[in-house]
Amino acid sequence: MNAHTSHTKAIRAQLLADMRTGEYAHCERLPRESVLCVKLGISRTQLRDILASLEREGFITRRHGVGTIINRHVLNVHTRMDIEVEFLDMIRQNGFTPGVEAIRSWEEAADEKTAAQLQLPEGTPMLRVSRLCTADGRPAIYCEDVIEKALIREDYTEKDLKQPIFHFLQRCCGIYPYLDLTDLRAVPADEKLAEILQLPVGAPLLYMEEVDFDIDGKPVFCSAEYFADGIFHHTVMRKKL
Repeated sequence: MNAHTSHTKAIRAQLLADMRTGEYAHCERLPRESVLCVKLGISRTQLRDILASLEREGFITRRHGVGTIINRHVLNVHTRMDIEVEFLDMIRQNGFTPGVEAIRSWEEAADEKTAAQLQLPEGTPMLRVSRLCTADGRPAIYCEDVIEKALIREDYTEKDLKQPIFHFLQRCCGIYPYLDLTDLRAVPADEKLAEILQLPVGAPLLYMEEVDFDIDGKPVFCSAEYFADGIFHHTVMRKKL
């Protein structure tokens, strides 16, 4: 990620924070673009790119002759399933203190399912990393990420594995996922998941099966994610086209 992109992301995050709890927390609209450019110290082009991304995600609506309306009903949603948010940030946004309780990694050969997801031959050497994330010390999310071992270019430590998977992919693999396709369904906790998440066998879990792709459409990793019930309230925003 280059310096310009990092700066744009930081400004975007600042503007979101200002709308939620900062300078614009009690405003119906954002100031004019000329005013915002000066306040944020960015160009008109950079600001319009940021506003366009915020509008795509429903946080604002821009109307000619009216201005930039803040959609507070969207801003106040804690967990958006249509927006990728790292697990620890998701837990934090829901009002809990996040933590990583347990982490484990091991090498394995790609089975039929993983090979199909990542378009690899069966038996390809893979690295699987499991993480248990907690909310106020309570088991909240259990995740297993799988990546082709040959994609790992740099040595890594347990500290690297404790980072969100996207940090690991960028630092150790030079991979920047562009989008993902995710299947969602409810599943009952089997004995393994019940022990990990400290729930009764058969307790309902939200299961997300994800495959991430780079900008060229190549699958770069897959994951299985299990969310304990009663911690998150998941919301999907769908615009009418």
